[in-house]
Amino acid sequence: MSDQRLDILPRQRAWVEVDLEALAHNVRQIRGLLAAQTDLLAVVKADAYGHGSIGVAQTALQAGATWLGVATVMEGIELRRAGINAPILLLGSVHTPAEIQAIAQWQIQPTLCSPKQALIFSETLSSGDRALSVHLKLDTGMARLGAPWTEAVEFVQWVQRLPHLTVASVYSHFATADEVDQTLLWQQKHCFDQAIAALRAQGICPPCLHLANSAATLLDSHLHYDMVRVGLALYGLYPAPHFRDNPDRSLDLRPVLQVKARVTQVKTIQAGMGVSYGHRFIARQETRVATVGIGYADGVPRLLSNQMQVLVRGQAVPQIGSVTMDQLMLDVSGLDLVEPGEVVTLLGQSGNIRLGAEDWAMAIGTISWEILCGFKHRLPRVAVRSTVLDRSLSSNPGCRLPSVG
Repeated sequence: MSDQRLDILPRQRAWVEVDLEALAHNVRQIRGLLAAQTDLLAVVKADAYGHGSIGVAQTALQAGATWLGVATVMEGIELRRAGINAPILLLGSVHTPAEIQAIAQWQIQPTLCSPKQALIFSETLSSGDRALSVHLKLDTGMARLGAPWTEAVEFVQWVQRLPHLTVASVYSHFATADEVDQTLLWQQKHCFDQAIAALRAQGICPPCLHLANSAATLLDSHLHYDMVRVGLALYGLYPAPHFRDNPDRSLDLRPVLQVKARVTQVKTIQAGMGVSYGHRFIARQETRVATVGIGYADGVPRLLSNQMQVLVRGQAVPQIGSVTMDQLMLDVSGLDLVEPGEVVTLLGQSGNIRLGAEDWAMAIGTISWEILCGFKHRLPRVAVRSTVLDRSLSSNPGCRLPSVG
C-alpha cells in the first residue's frame, strides 16, 4: 500500500480528534488570569494527557505558554527532537548518571528533591558542561517528592555550594487545591511562604517561585507567584464541578479532545438474547445492536459497561453488554437504518449534546485525568482546528530564563 493510501487510515476504525484552536483558546483564557510577568507552564506530560505532546506543546507556546512540563527524561527529549526550544521542566525525580547526562545534553531542567540527589547530579556533570539549571522542590504537605519545607535553607545552601548547578526556582505542589475545603491549601501556602521568608532572611532570593496547579490558578491570584503549572484546564476541563459552577472561578474553557469510532456491524437480536461476554445485558425486546470498533484496549474503561451513552447522529444511545478488548455494542433500536461506517462519538459534541471525560469519571468513581490519559497509542491523534489560529499568537511573551539556542 502506498504512503498516500495510508493517509486515509487514521479515521477508518477509531481515533482521537484534538482541536488545536480550542487548546489555543484555553491558553489565552488562562493567560488572561495572570499578571504580565507571570510565566505559564503548560504541563504536557503523559503525551499531553493523551492529546499528543508535540502538537499540544507547539500550539500552547504559540498561544502564550512560556514553559513546558514533563514527567520523564524521554518526554523532554521527544520535545527537543521535534525542534521545541522552550524551557522544559522535568517534574519527576531522576538519579542515574545516564539520565543526568541526557538531561544536560538535551538542556532539560530537572527537579531536585534532596541533598543526596543534588550531590549525584553535581558529581556526574563534568567541568566541561555548562552549569545546569535545577529546580528545588519542597514538600509542604503532599508527602510525595520534595525536601521538608522546614529544611529549605539548608537544602538551597547545599545546592548553591555544589559545582555545575544553578538554582533556577524553588517550588512545591498542592495536595487538595481542587477540593471545596481550602484549609489544607492555605496551610500549604503558609508553609511555602515561611520557607521563602527563611531563605530571604539568609540573603537567598530564588529567581522563580511557583506553587499553583490548574485548580490553584483558577482559585486565587495570590497563589500564582512567578509561574503557574497548568495541566487539566489547558485541555478544557475543570478540576472539580465547583470551579465550573462558580462564575468567579470559571473560564470559557473548551474541551480539546473528542473520541470517535465507526460502526462495524448492525444486527437484530430477539428478546431474551444476551449481549457480549457474561451476558450482562439481556434484551427485553427485539433490539437492533450496532458493534463499534473500539474497546478497553483503546482506553474505554470496562467498568463503563452498561453505564455509558454515546452519540450517533447527535442522539444519545446506550452502550449494552460488557465492553470488550477491541469492540463495544450499542442499542440503536431508536434510530433508523444505522449502517456500518457511521461515526459514533464516545466523548465530545454531536448535535446539542456533549459527553465529557468528567461524565465517565463520575460514573466509575475516578477522575478526569485518568480518563484522558487512558487512551492508547493505537488510537491515532488527528489534529483539527475549529477556527483558524490567530497568527499574532506567535509573538508570545518571552521566558525570563533563556531557552535553548
